Amino acid sequence: MRNRTFASAAGACLAVVLAASALALPAWAADPIFPPGSRIGLVPPDGMATSSAFSGFADQDKDAAIILGALPAAAFSQLEKTLDTDALKKEGITVEKREPMQLGVGKAILLTGRQVADKVHYRKWLLVAATGDLTALVNVQAPEQSSVYSERVVRAALATLAVRATVPDAEQLSLLPFTVGELAGFHVDGVLRGRALILTDAPAAAATDPAKQTTQGRVDAHLFIAALPGGPTEAEEREKFARLAFGEIAGLTNVRLTMSEPLRIGGQAGYQTMAEAKDARTGADVQVVQWLRFGSGGFLQMVGVAPSDNWTSVLARLRTVRDSIDPK
Repeated sequence: MRNRTFASAAGACLAVVLAASALALPAWAADPIFPPGSRIGLVPPDGMATSSAFSGFADQDKDAAIILGALPAAAFSQLEKTLDTDALKKEGITVEKREPMQLGVGKAILLTGRQVADKVHYRKWLLVAATGDLTALVNVQAPEQSSVYSERVVRAALATLAVRATVPDAEQLSLLPFTVGELAGFHVDGVLRGRALILTDAPAAAATDPAKQTTQGRVDAHLFIAALPGGPTEAEEREKFARLAFGEIAGLTNVRLTMSEPLRIGGQAGYQTMAEAKDARTGADVQVVQWLRFGSGGFLQMVGVAPSDNWTSVLARLRTVRDSIDPK
């Protein structure tokens, strides 16, 4: 399946789109479908199913796709000014029309055009919509000769664009290459599909709305978990590897190591590193732990940080989460 996307003068803004259930009912008669982990959804045209490779929908037999992406709310005004014909022409896309749209979620801009890729002629649609707390990006491609994905069908699908307030924790966790059996009071703050997870003690509302953060200078306990390729192949290399990995942890100053030792985690070889430090943003005293769990062809890195004044209780919860993690 060839995935071709619009590009814009906003560059990095539209890069998120690249990170790139068939329905029997007409678009206007069905409920929007949200790909796993996505706050953005729509009713895909008949023939498209949720993709397992990217956030969106695909019809592999017909080389057609809808790719969904999200940016901060402020990105809409920037894209509204910079997303133009000349910028897209440099990417080999001929824009035929740019028009405003009013959707149920808010105002939007729709660009339609054509592109030739690998000698295949595609029809292209790019929708950029202001939806309140985020900017929604919808990128559609279909072979030019396709009668299934006509202008009318695509516009009908775009008109169903919907945004949900949150993504359930269980749904976000399903996108990871490992399972987490216990959250120990933490909540999901972010997921990088197929790679990493951030858990935090911060209330969900405060994490997404700075206006609701009432404690200035506070450092909320958090845990970063990532599945990474590579790692040391020999036991004697693990200490040095752990030290180098710990040195790459961002957001810390005045770091003083207090413990560094091998440790069995989940029945596998691991390494534990602990330290006292200061939070680089607030200057608050914090405690830090890094656990590395080595496996075949890769390793898990788990980094927990919490204020020094309640470290003992937080560390117990961090260990609970750590011991509940298993590769899929």
